[in-house]
Amino acid sequence: MLSMTTTTPLRLELKVLHQHPTPFMVTARIINPPGSLSLGKLKPPSARSFVKRASNSDGLPAEANPKPSDIGVVKGNASSGTGYVALFVRMLGLDNDPLDREQAVITLWKYSQGGKDCIDGIMQFPGCINLVVSLLKSDSISTCEAAAGLLRTISSVSIYRNVVIGSGAVEEIVGLLCKSSLTSEVKEQSLGALWNLSTDDKVAVKIADSDFLLMLVKFLDDEETKVKEGAGGVLANLALTPSNHRNLVEAGVIPKLASLLKSKDDSFKVIRKEAKTTLLELCKDEYFRILVTEEGLVRVPLVGAAAYKAFKPVSYSWPSLPDGTEIQRNSRPSRYGASELLLGLNIQDNYNLEEAKMNAMIGRSQQQFLVRIGAIEMEDGKNAHSESSQRQQYTLLPWIDGVARLVLILGLEDVSAISRAAYSIADAATSEHMRISFKEAGAVRLLVMLLHHNDENIKEAAAHALDRLSNSYEVRQIIEAEGALNPLISLLKSKNTSQSLLEKVVNILSSIFDPGKDMKRKFQNKAINGSEEVLTNVHNSHENEKLDKHLDTFLQPDLTTRYITFRQPDVTREMIDSGVISRLVETFRISSPNFQVKIVSILEYVMISESYVIALTEAGIESGLDAVFEQGSSIVMEDYDDGKLELDIIKAEEIGLSIAAASRLLSKLLDFEQFRRGIDSKSYIFKLRMILRSNIPLHAKDWAAACLVKLEAHFGSVVDLGHPINMEVILYETIPRLVEQITTSASHESQEAAVQELYEVVASRGLVDCSRAIATSGGIFPLVKLIDEGRALEASLAILYNLSMDSENHPAIIAAGAVPILKRIVLSEGPQWARALHLLRVLPT
Repeated sequence: MLSMTTTTPLRLELKVLHQHPTPFMVTARIINPPGSLSLGKLKPPSARSFVKRASNSDGLPAEANPKPSDIGVVKGNASSGTGYVALFVRMLGLDNDPLDREQAVITLWKYSQGGKDCIDGIMQFPGCINLVVSLLKSDSISTCEAAAGLLRTISSVSIYRNVVIGSGAVEEIVGLLCKSSLTSEVKEQSLGALWNLSTDDKVAVKIADSDFLLMLVKFLDDEETKVKEGAGGVLANLALTPSNHRNLVEAGVIPKLASLLKSKDDSFKVIRKEAKTTLLELCKDEYFRILVTEEGLVRVPLVGAAAYKAFKPVSYSWPSLPDGTEIQRNSRPSRYGASELLLGLNIQDNYNLEEAKMNAMIGRSQQQFLVRIGAIEMEDGKNAHSESSQRQQYTLLPWIDGVARLVLILGLEDVSAISRAAYSIADAATSEHMRISFKEAGAVRLLVMLLHHNDENIKEAAAHALDRLSNSYEVRQIIEAEGALNPLISLLKSKNTSQSLLEKVVNILSSIFDPGKDMKRKFQNKAINGSEEVLTNVHNSHENEKLDKHLDTFLQPDLTTRYITFRQPDVTREMIDSGVISRLVETFRISSPNFQVKIVSILEYVMISESYVIALTEAGIESGLDAVFEQGSSIVMEDYDDGKLELDIIKAEEIGLSIAAASRLLSKLLDFEQFRRGIDSKSYIFKLRMILRSNIPLHAKDWAAACLVKLEAHFGSVVDLGHPINMEVILYETIPRLVEQITTSASHESQEAAVQELYEVVASRGLVDCSRAIATSGGIFPLVKLIDEGRALEASLAILYNLSMDSENHPAIIAAGAVPILKRIVLSEGPQWARALHLLRVLPT
């Protein structure tokens, strides 16, 4: 009997060791069942079984759970390792089984994590990347994760990044991320690959211009931190290209990144860094910087630890609020006997410090503490200044810390640091909330002091910050109370003051001297808070009296009123002498229209007596007014045959504001005999009448018309342009204003009143010229609309009937839809059916 030979199957498993930088090693373990007898030849395993044994069932490397007792190690050299890589690359082929391809890409992904040498070994096979990219379309989550992970690892090497991009990986990864059901692992690896690839400008632009950008922003809300980090990294790369900024902002990236940056979660270190990078890039645009500030973040310059060495904290001083208000000493002992060390124990329980003051105190305390311990520019335990690049010497801080940090820098000695901080204050002062915050933090006092600095750059930076802060009514009072007028007027008089600094000085002075802004602010406050104040005064008058007493015991009397005292006009005007007026008039003649408006507001404030008028006349104010009026009249003369001035809308608005300001100034000057004796009234009347015929905004024509009427009252109509002056005003100011009121007013009563006034003007001033002016101003369509709505029927029908007397107006009346409306009125036999019938008979229907 022949003996039967039994053959026990041989189990062969290979694994890849990733102990970089050692050479690629393959470990084979041969495992036989105990007591088995192996005879005959071994058959090589199939490709599929080989791959299955190269990794465990979880897709992890075989060395995940090795059994030392069963392992025999055979080490191969680097060349043999290359052979195994080639085998796995061949298994990626499209003709292989999907499971084989999956196990191959998983193994290559794990192998690629061994370092650049391993990646070089994979990339020596042409077409490998294309095969990996094709696996991104797989239905297997594990395959997609491994393919994205392998592309992420390979693209981390800069020399292979273009190869990955050229294979179409970006489009396939974007398509993968657009799928609805993805695991966090797939998202993490895919976004990581895009993070590497988006360093290429072309890829960044392509992503920013695609619909995928909105989904990328949504990934910031993902529950997994790694997914947030990947999305944040891609957005940071996109932000490095300025042309992408608008798309990023429109996608809503600023609020989400600001929220992540303000988070205190320890696991958010990476995403905070990427969010800060993105927002700082967006802050390079002035408009986007405002949006970032609105999210409660302030851009603060990094000035270096050396600059803060000039900060000298006072070892002991009686405490004060950041704006300089000192806490009142109280001789009454504390209940606990620590009235000096534990300040506040003897303050009444019902006293409430304003929230803005509390925030200023908190911010100041935090920033001064960081300076004392040497951690002022430390973020996440690292020096923010040393890590920042030359192009990014800023950081973003929550507004409480940011405001306090900027005010702290203003008190240092470093010229560059002070200048940058002042400009940052100007950038951040975009809302009333931020302006008040800087006021409470004590920025105004320091900025006023900097106006006396020897360095011109610091003066200009301080003036720029004060200019932005002066948009607040409360801050303007403090600027004046801190004694800013003296240095500002000195800068205005100095011939060495640069044009840019001069403009900022004039802006501040015009804000302080312009009474219109203050009256408007008071009116708004009264309209908004009036009812609330009445209720408060009725019900809480006794409580207010008690609170005032508590406030007096808490604050020093001289400081409680330091910022609410009003300006003494006579004292202020004494500062403005003939030298200041001469400089203002000289600048007025050569300035832009916007700057001329600011100068006029200052001149209007000081012009209350003959002495100031004489100074203005001697300085040549007449030539300045001529130059302003010439801007309108000369352009009109060029296009006088057409009867219409064609101006750019923005330019027309600017010139209109300048003409309105000059007209106001001229009207005030006409009140003084000394000025009237020396002017060329004929020239002024001619230019103002030509300005009425231009297409500058109507609000400018209002002032020009008023000035023209005043000139006629003093000098008569010395220029004949075909119409009396009062008729010129009606044709070129009154009628266009009424038509605009009919067209744009949201109030029915206002529209009807304008129609009635327009009807009276036509009836009293003549039909032909007034009707032509109404048609030229575009009054036909709004009048027909009013008739259709059944409002102001009598006046509207009468005006349209007068317009219909000119056959040139018939096409416009018909185009406005008047015929069917008139027929409806006639058929209704209402009160105005006869007027409608007369108009209908005139029209060619």
